[in-house]
Amino acid sequence: MKFEKTIILVLAAFLCGPLLSQDRFQTKFEASAETETATYAEGIAFYEELANSFAEINITTHGNTDSGKPLHLVTLSRDGDFDFDSLHKKNKLILLINNAIHPGEPDGVDASMMFLRDLVLNRAKADELLQKVVVAIIPFYNIGGVLNRNSTSRANQNGPKEYGFRGNARNYDLNRDFIKNDTRNARAFATIFHLLDPDIFVENHVSNGADYQYVITMDIAQKDKLGGVLADYLENRMMPFLFDHMKTVGSEMIPYVNSFGRPPDEGYSQFFDSPRYSAGYTALFHTIGFQSEPHMLKPYGERVRATYNYMAGVLRVMNRDSELIRRLRDETKESVKTQERFDVNWQLDESRHTDLRFKGYQASYIDSKVTGQKRLFYDRTKPYEKTIPYYNHYLAKATIARPDYYVIPQGWHTIIDRLRLNQVQLREIKQDTTFEVEVYHIEDYKTSEQPFEGHYLHYDVKVRKEKQSLSFAKGDYLVPVNQWVNRYIVETLEPEGMDSFFAWNFFDTILQRKEGFSSYVFEDEAERILNGDPDLRAQLQQKRRDNPEFAQDSRAQLTFIYLNSRHYEKAHMRYPIFRAFK
Repeated sequence: MKFEKTIILVLAAFLCGPLLSQDRFQTKFEASAETETATYAEGIAFYEELANSFAEINITTHGNTDSGKPLHLVTLSRDGDFDFDSLHKKNKLILLINNAIHPGEPDGVDASMMFLRDLVLNRAKADELLQKVVVAIIPFYNIGGVLNRNSTSRANQNGPKEYGFRGNARNYDLNRDFIKNDTRNARAFATIFHLLDPDIFVENHVSNGADYQYVITMDIAQKDKLGGVLADYLENRMMPFLFDHMKTVGSEMIPYVNSFGRPPDEGYSQFFDSPRYSAGYTALFHTIGFQSEPHMLKPYGERVRATYNYMAGVLRVMNRDSELIRRLRDETKESVKTQERFDVNWQLDESRHTDLRFKGYQASYIDSKVTGQKRLFYDRTKPYEKTIPYYNHYLAKATIARPDYYVIPQGWHTIIDRLRLNQVQLREIKQDTTFEVEVYHIEDYKTSEQPFEGHYLHYDVKVRKEKQSLSFAKGDYLVPVNQWVNRYIVETLEPEGMDSFFAWNFFDTILQRKEGFSSYVFEDEAERILNGDPDLRAQLQQKRRDNPEFAQDSRAQLTFIYLNSRHYEKAHMRYPIFRAFK
């Protein structure tokens, strides 16, 4: 049977052991001669059958999703222990694999079904690889998108015959929702993620953009943002192993080709995984994250096998380096508790690059038969191999000195809920009290003109900082910044962070004044204010001299006086999360 030949070829490189196949564990991918992917019902039934047949496999549900269906987690633990606290005490590493976040990219769905099956069927070698590692799989993350099955939405993709849709049940792209937790899917994922505290995270995707010779590429956790000893390990030990492994098993890969609308011949930059994306989110908790990216123009069978090979390589390197990975994560969790400064915004360093040996196709611009204009064309009859620059260095654009505490008034419950969901410890203020805090005032910001995943993102945020003595109520919260989740705390609560809660519009109510004045009434009050404040009168007169347009605008002048008076509301443009020091 074709499916047996396919898996034998893959296992030759991975498990190097005999295949003990059973027809009842044949996947839809194999049964359809590699042309179809499992439906939601078929996939869950497959894993339930495995769990019923093998004591090493457990299937559970966690929370709910926007589709109304729960999120499943399938765990393979060789000793049958599925208590993750217990597994961590045994120093087991956890590999978490996430599938169908974009259900039109189902390669990981089918690869993971075969991967888990083969791990329990090929016991001799799998026993060796699973002594130190537990494998956990989310079979379908975007369940609503999986159920919205079609064969047309992926216009350029080479199989399978049918697949799901990118948007979830509320039309969210879930790979933009990890930090903001707008969806039930993201909140259920966070519950699973923190329950497992995985050491390595893999999310399976499919790539588009440029054309090239590789079946698969990999979106790698950005090393500068990951930082510290984990970044050194990723760069110098883990990545070389994975690239060598994939070449050895016939699925040679390179870093994700971040090149859209132009050929990558002259080089490309690393995709930056801010915390809205999975790998950027997991980095906040010192978990190394990857996204596999098979190329959508390659045949579906080749893509699935490459994804399988990649997950096998990750398992192998985790088994090889289990003690080292555990030690480095423990060191990082401990050191971040006392880390003094945090980078919260980044920009590409265009002055530095890494040489990358690239196998592409000759690109040119030819006349389009559709538009009559020039179009980009890759000539697959003209492959090439050459060294190109890969820009994978990023510089900190904003660096923050951490406070001892953030202070959050209890009314900002949407923020408090998200912090708790992500394992942040909060201390409730027990009685009304007044103390000195550092206050941010939003001086300037830009906002995107188009909606993005239900928000209008802010960026290029500028703040002014001052110290004030403020009163806080019983029931408000202190967030101690001495926790192993400090990176999450700082990057979400600092307004200059590129994926901060401020950037995602959680505080937009402070950007709008709630009170104002009527000019005809305020005239008399404005006169009293100026009579009592000679300095303000002098400022007004200077502003008139400097700005003739202002001098002719009575409303503008009254507004200037109002904004510099006791009538101007304190909450306007004042960031409502405060910084406190011991």
